Amino acid sequence: MQKFIEALESKMAPIAFKLDSNRYITAIKDGFFGVMSLLIIGSVFLLLANLPINGYAEFMASILGKNWSTYFTVPYDVTMNIMTIYVVIAMARSLAKTYKLDSIASITSAVVAFLLLTPTLEFKDGGFGIPLNNLSASGLFLGMLTAVLSVEIVRFVDKKGWKIKMPDSVPENVSRSFSALIPGLIVIIVFNFIRIGFSLTSFATVQDFIFHYLQIPLTSLGSTLPAMLIVTVFEGILWFFGIHGSNVVGGIMQPIWLALTADNAAAFAAGDTLPHIINYQFYSNFMKIGGFGSTFGLAILLLFAAKSSQYKALGKLAIAPGFFGINEPIIFGLPIVLNPIMLIPFVLTPIIMCVIAYFSMSSGLVPYTNGTNIPWTTPPIIAGFLVSGWKGALLNVVQIVISMAIYYPFFKSADRMAYKLEKEQEQKSA
Repeated sequence: MQKFIEALESKMAPIAFKLDSNRYITAIKDGFFGVMSLLIIGSVFLLLANLPINGYAEFMASILGKNWSTYFTVPYDVTMNIMTIYVVIAMARSLAKTYKLDSIASITSAVVAFLLLTPTLEFKDGGFGIPLNNLSASGLFLGMLTAVLSVEIVRFVDKKGWKIKMPDSVPENVSRSFSALIPGLIVIIVFNFIRIGFSLTSFATVQDFIFHYLQIPLTSLGSTLPAMLIVTVFEGILWFFGIHGSNVVGGIMQPIWLALTADNAAAFAAGDTLPHIINYQFYSNFMKIGGFGSTFGLAILLLFAAKSSQYKALGKLAIAPGFFGINEPIIFGLPIVLNPIMLIPFVLTPIIMCVIAYFSMSSGLVPYTNGTNIPWTTPPIIAGFLVSGWKGALLNVVQIVISMAIYYPFFKSADRMAYKLEKEQEQKSA
């Protein structure tokens, strides 16, 4: 077993560390972490506009008038529905920080590059506009690619020293404006040529090309049950070696899952059929009950069923954080890290949670998640109710009970050994 662990670690750890330290993966993570608060706020407003309570819409209309829903949908539109702009800004800032570039120049270059490639509409009165759909999840992959490429151009120009340098007597804010002229100009020229080039093709826009050949295939793959199960195994193995598997996996998968979530949110707002079972809410609220490994059930066992003083103390320490999705006390205190026995339920439990939730939703027993981006620290049952109604809350209860049953034999074995060791130590000290 020890040889197996060492061989697995030698193969997995270098890959994980490379992914976690990759500047583009880091920029993607920073981009989504930076905007998550806005996505949560927007989702709350969406939920307030569509609370699944009989008579709610009529009650609100009687108080606020027939257009009452706009009080909530407008904040939703300027958060969730233009999320790509915020992601571009946050990613550009992260990459600029990595390269030690002027963050303002990098951000403005990235935003203008994205807007250059974003399709527009021309109205009959001569006005122009950008459809919100192009700034939402539909433009997400274009935004991420644009942020990376534009900042790389700024970096290239900076390394070449192609900038206007002002005398030291010129105020810094003025000097920075002039030094950003040439990098900004080159970014605009490059992306304008890209825009013109694609306008001559059958796709007409870069966004349509990326959406059809990159975003649709990736989101289709990311929304499948086999892909989710593979990701779960990989994430669990990383945690086993003490590597923050959720950070590594999230940097790659979160853009895909959030795009799927945004699709559900848009359909929910429009009153249409929700399209996706698997998305970020499915992963966060029905697979990670108490953190990765669905360890909240294990925390309950530690608190109420442990005989050893060691595990009783750990249960008291872990139950409150576990209620809010934080399970590091269990992962490093039990421990699960480098514990080949506990690896089995640690990986098996979220897989079973995933399968149960998937077939509960695909069979119609539980509604699909409604696209509400609730904080990842939202306690189970409450989280299930907010994203899938009372049936989602009930599913969380069932999942907690099942997770306790899966962990029980492994927990009991470890607790028995710890209790025996404590008794032997007591006898020696007596």
